[in-house]
Amino acid sequence: MKADRPAHSTRHSTACVAEAEETVKELRAALATAGITLPTLGIDPATLAREAPCPLVELGRCSVETAARLAAVLG
Repeated sequence: MKADRPAHSTRHSTACVAEAEETVKELRAALATAGITLPTLGIDPATLAREAPCPLVELGRCSVETAARLAAVLG
């Protein structure tokens, strides 16, 4: 990590990570309301490894039954 990185860049990265964490929490709750659990739902750790992280949400893998339930809810 560069020592001369601007403070606004650090704040932006922190805000991106916090937003991603909150979004994952909200998505997990919404899915639970629909009776759906995505076991590996979370923040993609590889996207946190950048100098200025802006994370992606990893939906992960699920069973065929869970995928069918998700399709039914979204359809």
